[in-house]
Amino acid sequence: MTNMIHAANLDALSETPTDQKASRLLTQLFRSFEGSLTLRLWNGTVLRLGKIEPRESEPPFTLVCKHPDFVRSMVLGRDPLRLVDAYFRGDIDVEGDLFAALRLKDHLHSIRLTLRDQLGALLTALRLQAPRLAPPESSGPRAHLHGRAVKAHSRPENRAAISFHYDVSNEFYRLWLDEERVYSCAYFTSPDESLDQAQRNKLEHICRKLRLQPGERLLDIGCGWGALVCWAARHHGVQAHGITLSQQQFEFVQQRIRAEGLQDRVTVELCDYRDLAGDGIFDKVSSVGMFEHVGLSNLPAYLAMIRRVLRPGGLFLNHGITHDEEGWNKTLATQFINRYVFPDGELDCVSNIQLGMERAGFEIHDVEGLRPHYALTLRHWVERLEANREAALREVDEPTYRVWRLYMAACALEFEAGGTGIYQILASRPDRGTWPVPLSRSDLYAARDDGLVGAT
Repeated sequence: MTNMIHAANLDALSETPTDQKASRLLTQLFRSFEGSLTLRLWNGTVLRLGKIEPRESEPPFTLVCKHPDFVRSMVLGRDPLRLVDAYFRGDIDVEGDLFAALRLKDHLHSIRLTLRDQLGALLTALRLQAPRLAPPESSGPRAHLHGRAVKAHSRPENRAAISFHYDVSNEFYRLWLDEERVYSCAYFTSPDESLDQAQRNKLEHICRKLRLQPGERLLDIGCGWGALVCWAARHHGVQAHGITLSQQQFEFVQQRIRAEGLQDRVTVELCDYRDLAGDGIFDKVSSVGMFEHVGLSNLPAYLAMIRRVLRPGGLFLNHGITHDEEGWNKTLATQFINRYVFPDGELDCVSNIQLGMERAGFEIHDVEGLRPHYALTLRHWVERLEANREAALREVDEPTYRVWRLYMAACALEFEAGGTGIYQILASRPDRGTWPVPLSRSDLYAARDDGLVGAT
């Protein structure tokens, strides 16, 4: 099927030669797109592109192109990160379904032109020249969107990376997280369950997996805004200690502990994991969304530290993201993550994570994949962020808002496609052959007398 030019004839739109060249070029580039989209150019021209005829389906999104530089970028370097930069700057925008728009990434990779068409497209792109209509708007505390590159995962690098991602604004995160303020994968008993309930499920599921008992000492590494340590203290009677490198999270958790009256049961520390002292001082250890920041070369030291502070026979739960390839190789996805979101982020496949845990001296008892749960979680986050856009822009600038919106939507699609996974791995520090968990998992799903709803 041929591409459709929607709403009017190009000849009737009083286009300049630059606009006409751009329209013809874009029609050529998107004629093989399997879906459909509407493209609105800087002069008001509206193009209907893709293989799907208008009568079959209305396009799920409109790509708004505010400057000819976008068209030049499409041809002179079809690197989607250049388009990402343009979206963050506001040179292009997306109206409608952002998830559908993100599927353009695959199309850009698949564009194949004949040598003659390539030469024609190149010459057309080089002739597209127009002054920028207005400088990009960028104000607020976070106009600089690139995180500082992390090379050695040193203490200063990790501290700066955590600050870059988490010290944005506690209020900003509150707008789209759940009531407990959990910034990690929820645990859904059905796709229709609310995010608030699914996050409570997750907190309870972790506590049950760790078989927490009153009076036990729990360490939560990378404790975030304190949801797990406070939940474990309130509902399981443990003595919980959380550590974080985020100054804003640290201050928030201190306030939360006082507000919930947990001063005698919960403590928090601004601390690098490498600075934890002691041997065998905790009965249980949780690491939720933390090992991804450590760096693959530092994982042996990280796991050795956990084994050292955990008593013999104690349980360790590692909850973290993985991907389907070994190692953290340079790809479009890894460059995006390290440039805009997690400067210190590195992932590996789940089998290598388990192998590293075994090499560190842990015995593995349980492995649970949660990939569909994180896809659902991320879609909830995007929906909440979009619903609170105006409030979010009072906390952060427009480019920062766009980074989070795009990042979480792209991650949801990646989890749905299976390129990224997430696993909870339960392990123990061996103690002369003792078995520290029940013979079955029935205790994880049994009803509770206090009425708490866990992962049932």
